[in-house]
Amino acid sequence: MWRLNAAWKLLKIWIDVTKARKRGNKPMNKPLVFAHRGASGYFPENTIPAFKEAVRMGADGIELDIHKTKDGQLVVIHDEKIDRTSNGKGDVKDFTLEELRKFNYNATHPECKEAPIPTMREVFELIKPTNLIINIELKTGIVFYEGIEADILAMTKEFGMEDRVIYSSFNHYSVMKIKELDPTARTGFLYMDGTLNMPEYGKEHGVEALHPALYNVQYPNYVQRCHELGLKINTWTVNSKQYMHMACEMGLDGIITNYPDKALEIVNSYNWD
Repeated sequence: MWRLNAAWKLLKIWIDVTKARKRGNKPMNKPLVFAHRGASGYFPENTIPAFKEAVRMGADGIELDIHKTKDGQLVVIHDEKIDRTSNGKGDVKDFTLEELRKFNYNATHPECKEAPIPTMREVFELIKPTNLIINIELKTGIVFYEGIEADILAMTKEFGMEDRVIYSSFNHYSVMKIKELDPTARTGFLYMDGTLNMPEYGKEHGVEALHPALYNVQYPNYVQRCHELGLKINTWTVNSKQYMHMACEMGLDGIITNYPDKALEIVNSYNWD
């Protein structure tokens, strides 16, 4: 019931900002479009085909998730287990990279016949020649992968992409570890439900952005307060066109979506200053 009420409140916000737009108020800033786990509405999530499609569509960036294998390799996959997205079973941490490569990660789009699990290195190699940003989510909320923060910072530096990476996590200790190791790294706190004073919390801990679930933007003065404190708002997962419009008209800074083509069409339909 709470989720339903939240949806209605978001719809009301959208109606209000639409009325404001009709009165002549322009949207505040053009949001970036991030392909959530790649163009995952069309290709298997967190795979090279999904990332290639995001590049082809012209997304501003990709969002992805990293875990660490038994032999210390950084791999791109959302869940701690491989069960949902592949034809295998078990925890990522219990497999070597070679063992993980034996499975096919096309379960979310079986029409794509082959989708190996990618390493983070392979994604960097794909994205480096483009102008895309990479939002790297560290999946450390359940498994505390030893040294994962240092590993990903070192790899980012190896590819010379420090200015094109945003690090985020639901585990805010991981985000703080990133900041400890590299104070110049761009970071964002991921979160979901009902956290008090998030703009102040983000500012206090020195992150550059908040990454709220979409329904969190309905809190009174949330967007205004974030921007007053110099925080960007990159929200997820925005898949319906009405909420893509709402994100534009509320002045959010990033739209994380499974459908980057649809979001880009809507973003580009506005006259931005």
